[in-house]
Amino acid sequence: MQLAQTLQFGWFVGHVSLLFCTFFYGLSYVTFRYNSGWAAFNYRTAFISAAATYGIVVYKGLRARQRAAQGGKPQSPQGYIALFGDENVQYLLMALIWLYSRQIPLAMLPFAVYSIFHVATYTRANLIPTLQPTAQAKAGSSPAAAKADQSSNALANYLGTFVKTYYDTSMTLVAYLEIGLWFRVLLTAFTFSKGAFLLLVIYTAFFRSRYSQSTFVQSAFHDFAARIDALTANQSMPPQARQGWQTVKGLVRKVADATDLNKYTGVQPAKKSS
Repeated sequence: MQLAQTLQFGWFVGHVSLLFCTFFYGLSYVTFRYNSGWAAFNYRTAFISAAATYGIVVYKGLRARQRAAQGGKPQSPQGYIALFGDENVQYLLMALIWLYSRQIPLAMLPFAVYSIFHVATYTRANLIPTLQPTAQAKAGSSPAAAKADQSSNALANYLGTFVKTYYDTSMTLVAYLEIGLWFRVLLTAFTFSKGAFLLLVIYTAFFRSRYSQSTFVQSAFHDFAARIDALTANQSMPPQARQGWQTVKGLVRKVADATDLNKYTGVQPAKKSS
């Protein structure tokens, strides 16, 4: 009961809810019922859960900053800009934007991948020790208790191994999903749907920040650019396509330089909390 009354447990429940909603929405999608009310409910609830989890992390971070502040000095404008450079704040804002935007199923997947690892880590570090204390900690523990202890340790070890083994691969997957999502949003903008261009601008700013903060995104983006370079270098490729790609790369470099938050904050962006 003490564990269930903590903010961190609410954070955990939010991630579990997000995973369940993503799973049920996926079932609706593969059965071509993504326009049903049940699918819409799961889609919106997934992003409500995501907003709640990142909201809790941001809230705890703000409280920590307030406690660490000396003399009650007001925060400088650079400090407010740095706040938006926090990945948790960015994901919180994006969760709210996806919540009120038209349904784009791909937007759920990066959040779901993060949730898998958050749930696994919390289960291993908090739930298992609370629900199944070690047999050594129990006075007069029985053989059955010792067997249950071995089972809980095996699950904890498996979860720890899973996180260590697949974390880097999954973060690379998230990076490619976010790149693919940018193209999906761009395609939506081409349809001139209501709010599509604004969504493209917002997501481009979000992705730009992700690029500056994540080595996984940088590696995925460079790999993607290298593949396009190799494709356009082919002799069968029309010169106009090659020139167009070089123009796009030059434009991207200029936009990336102009939107570098580090130039305005003078500090390194905060790392994403778990």
